[in-house]
Amino acid sequence: MRKILIAALLCVCCAQMSYAQASLPISGAVGTNKDEQEILNLSRSKWQWMADKNVDALDNLFAEKCVFVHMGGSWGKTQEINTIKGGMIWYKKAEVYGASVNVFGNTAILLNDIDLLAVVGVNEVVHAFMVTEVYVKEAGKWKMGSLTFSTLLRPVKMGGVQATPPQQH
Repeated sequence: MRKILIAALLCVCCAQMSYAQASLPISGAVGTNKDEQEILNLSRSKWQWMADKNVDALDNLFAEKCVFVHMGGSWGKTQEINTIKGGMIWYKKAEVYGASVNVFGNTAILLNDIDLLAVVGVNEVVHAFMVTEVYVKEAGKWKMGSLTFSTLLRPVKMGGVQATPPQQH
């Protein structure tokens, strides 16, 4: 009986932790330095460029060896640009609920807690993501080196949009 009680308690604790999410400050929070603010601004611009399908601005932002990790796979700069240009993924709207950035010399790591409304193929979908963006300063200019989407288990917060929770495999 004791083992069953301990196992049940562990299951409850694990379930609670699986829904815990990092609490990120609001973008442009007080106390950010020049580099941090520049990264926050670049990230905000990037979401708009993706929504506008502005591949020229994105091509300039993405480093040549940039890596993109999506729910369905990973690829490099050329495929990401072609995916956006060709309309295979339209990053229609990113609602950012919090962002934090840490700068380590010439490398910056930014976390965004977002709901992403996107059109994938012909389907409009919305997901809650923690997006990790890695930037590297090259010749005095920040370039994106990586963009990774990690699905969050929290419900979508974006107003007026219903989404199916992510499937567990």
